[in-house]
Formats: sequence, C-alpha cells, structure tokens
Amino acid sequence: MATEEFVDDDLAEDVPDPDEDALEADLVDDVLDVADDEADEEEAADDDAEGEDEAFDELEAEELEMLTEDETTETLVVDEAAEMRAIRRAELAMDQQGVVEASEGEFVCSNCFLVLKTSQLANPRKKICRDCAG
Repeated sequence: MATEEFVDDDLAEDVPDPDEDALEADLVDDVLDVADDEADEEEAADDDAEGEDEAFDELEAEELEMLTEDETTETLVVDEAAEMRAIRRAELAMDQQGVVEASEGEFVCSNCFLVLKTSQLANPRKKICRDCAG
C-alpha cells in the first residue's frame, strides 16, 4: 500500500518561499540586538561602579570631617620594603628557633612535625606517623 501525502493546496499557496537574503538580514539583526544588549549591560555596570566610587568618596569625606585636630596632623610614614624585610627576618628567626632534633629511637613526622617514638612510624620512607597516615 502506498501512502498518500495530504497537501492542502490553499495552505501551500499562502506560504511564501523562504528568501535567503531576508533570513540573513534577520540573523544579522538578531546578532546586532544581542551586541546592543551587551553594550547596555556594560554601561549599566560602569554606572554602578561610578556610583560606588561616589559613595566611597562621600564616606571618606565624612570620616575626614569627623577627625580631631590631633588626628589630622598625625601622619604615619610606612616603608613597605623595610616592613617586608622585618617580617621575613622574624619568620627566619622563628624557623631557626623552633628546630627540634629527634634523638635515637625518635623521628619527626613530615606531615604534623611532631617528634614521636619510632613505634608510631607508619611509613618509614616518607616518615609519616600513624595518626597522619590514617
């Protein structure tokens, strides 16, 4: 049995053939609309950032107005490089200060850095205690 296709001649005549140029124009319009929407969103984000900057400036101005005369004349000079050197020196001093050597029959766990008896050694090659291995 052959299947017959049902085509309504009235409907077929009303549908125009797709025009490739019109389809391309619609596609270009859609892409431009998306680009315009993205540009609008970026402008709105810029406006929000400017509003936040203005609010920050207002708060800063209010805080400056609340300062007393002593506070306004007080200046704090910070040498960041010198501060970083001082911090590094302190770190090195702490590293050297806390060094504990393990005596015979003890080991230092490479994970928790506790000095433990060798009976607590779970992995001799990695020097990890049972608590850290478990």
